[in-house]
Amino acid sequence: MLEIDNLSRRFNGRSVLQDVCLRLLPGEYVAIVGESGVGKSTLLNLIAGLDRPDSGRLVLDGCDYARLDEDALTRLRRDKLGFVFQAFHVLPHLTVRQNVALPLWLQGVDGAAADAPALQLLEAVGLLDRADSWPRELSGGEMQRVAIARALVHRPRVVLADEPTGNLDPANGTRVLELLAGRIRRVGAVGILVTHSLEAAATADRVLRLDAAGLHG
Repeated sequence: MLEIDNLSRRFNGRSVLQDVCLRLLPGEYVAIVGESGVGKSTLLNLIAGLDRPDSGRLVLDGCDYARLDEDALTRLRRDKLGFVFQAFHVLPHLTVRQNVALPLWLQGVDGAAADAPALQLLEAVGLLDRADSWPRELSGGEMQRVAIARALVHRPRVVLADEPTGNLDPANGTRVLELLAGRIRRVGAVGILVTHSLEAAATADRVLRLDAAGLHG
């Protein structure tokens, strides 16, 4: 379970997030929408452990990771979190197979033990035939599918997606969203999608709106 309790963040004396609360069970997939500048990306960065809240708790499997030191937080991100971002962040000097296997390598898994799940995920996203291709040889939709496979290969407890279809055409965007939602539900992860698109948000189980007063169902 992921619990967000009274999470607040200020920048330069200005409140960006105030007393945000959310509880999600394994297999739940929610979308967060809201006006530009309301703090959606800030909230996602806090949940991802990339930023620290000024107050409140972030509890995953009973551990308040907002209070962890940097080494422990790095291990938690490595082992329990998966990220899908609008800009893909597919590494150009690694093949498709290597990009997907990267989270396993960071956990100390290598060789066939890392290749097998990487290839399974590539098959699931329809890119098994591109396993040994380089990112420069892929389309935007294909790179986003690589990013999804990489985010899921180590079976994270939480999958975070920040505008994952912002650079994609409608057909590829729909395919990416359906794939992401299906895999999150299938592996029993907690999924959070941040988006401006109501069409993208509709693929989630619940749509929450973020505003100055917090999150609303």
